[in-house]
Amino acid sequence: MRPIEELIRFTVININKPSGPLSKYIDEKIGKIFQAKKIGHAGTIDPKASGVLVIALNEAVKILKILMKADKEYEGIMHLHNDIEKEKIEQAIKKKFIGKITQIPPVHSRVARKPRQRQVYSFDILEKNGKDVSFRIKVEAGTYIRKICFDLGQELGVGAHMKFLKRTKSGKFEIKDSHEVKEVQEAYDEWKKGNEKPLRKILIPIEDALDIKKVVVKDSSIQKIRNGSPVRKQDMMKEMKLKLGEDVALISESGNIIGLGIAKTKNKIKTDRIFMG
Repeated sequence: MRPIEELIRFTVININKPSGPLSKYIDEKIGKIFQAKKIGHAGTIDPKASGVLVIALNEAVKILKILMKADKEYEGIMHLHNDIEKEKIEQAIKKKFIGKITQIPPVHSRVARKPRQRQVYSFDILEKNGKDVSFRIKVEAGTYIRKICFDLGQELGVGAHMKFLKRTKSGKFEIKDSHEVKEVQEAYDEWKKGNEKPLRKILIPIEDALDIKKVVVKDSSIQKIRNGSPVRKQDMMKEMKLKLGEDVALISESGNIIGLGIAKTKNKIKTDRIFMG
């Protein structure tokens, strides 16, 4: 078990972002608590939306490129501009909003406004109360839910906009396990008073945060890997079945992360990110 001081360098926190502030503002608040040198999050949440915001501190920022690829789940409310039967909404969803869809990112997004494909795994209507339609949706990373609501309204011919949105899951991180910023501050203050238990419940080690294949490498190979050498079959504690292009975590015999890598062949991994322990 890492000492708290070291864990803070290699940690991820599952934050329950409130509606209102920018995701970047939540980063700054968490960074200030821990005096973090580096901080970032995996998947920006619309300012008016709430829910799971996965924040990485210090060395853990290096795994954000992996965490950002995770699928997302949301619950929300779409407001119809004119009323229409629930059955027609469900028919339109089944016809054009399940599976591969094409989106043009919203005007205020940070990415280029070019058509791009995203996967919608499920899109369920939970309840219809007048013009308010409650829904649950699971999508590929980078899918704009506000745009889905708008496009669905256009398809129905009545118009619609997103009224409420909460991210309930990002990869393996769920809303039921998330923490308020205030809770993090209180746990940090408790640690400074000598009680580290509440803070340990909040800080997630990098090794637990990653939901990718883990390759344990021999201690005798760690230094050359940190110097940039690829990981070969003879460097692994046991042979792994790797897929070409697969992201993997490189783990020491003691269970600590060494780096991230990309499988170049079934028995060779190119190092991509190195963690300085």
